[in-house]
Amino acid sequence: MKAFRRLTAPVAVLDRADVDTDQIIPKQFLKRIERTGYGEFLFFDWAKDPAFELRRPEYDGARILLAGRNFGCGSSREHAAWALQDAGFDVVVAPSFGDIFRTNSLKIGLLPIALPADEVRALMDAAAGGGEMTVDLEARELVDVRGRTMPFDLDGYHRERLLEGLDDIGLTLRREADIDAYERTHAPRVDTLPLLG
Repeated sequence: MKAFRRLTAPVAVLDRADVDTDQIIPKQFLKRIERTGYGEFLFFDWAKDPAFELRRPEYDGARILLAGRNFGCGSSREHAAWALQDAGFDVVVAPSFGDIFRTNSLKIGLLPIALPADEVRALMDAAAGGGEMTVDLEARELVDVRGRTMPFDLDGYHRERLLEGLDDIGLTLRREADIDAYERTHAPRVDTLPLLG
């Protein structure tokens, strides 16, 4: 997982509430076991409509997504976070998130930022015509397209993981020396050598 510290990038607005994971990445595309290749199917059904918000030219290259409340609700598919990241998004800002979607996002380095609904509305209004925003995880603040700065909260544990680029495996490998020392001093409970033959 790559580290996330500060990002200044184009922003896109998806002013819809209750966007569920089946809308983010429909079930027929969940046949892969890799975390890549899902971006082209992001919002697949909605993207067929020429008037779909994210098809607007002013949102080309957006890496920050502003969305409505309860973003990522629905089933627990981790593919939804993978699809957003594979399509180029690094940050999603919304008033609230589906709990499992939020957890899946944090595990892969996609930053979900929850802000009060009126602040998200102000961000959407400012970014309706495109533009860039800055998200600074070290300072825990963002700067909207008009230059207004607002703080956001993220617990210390997840903030540290994102700043250091540590997924679950990376976090475990930080203790590799301790794990090796333990393994050297403790005999295995089961002899696994016969399983190799």
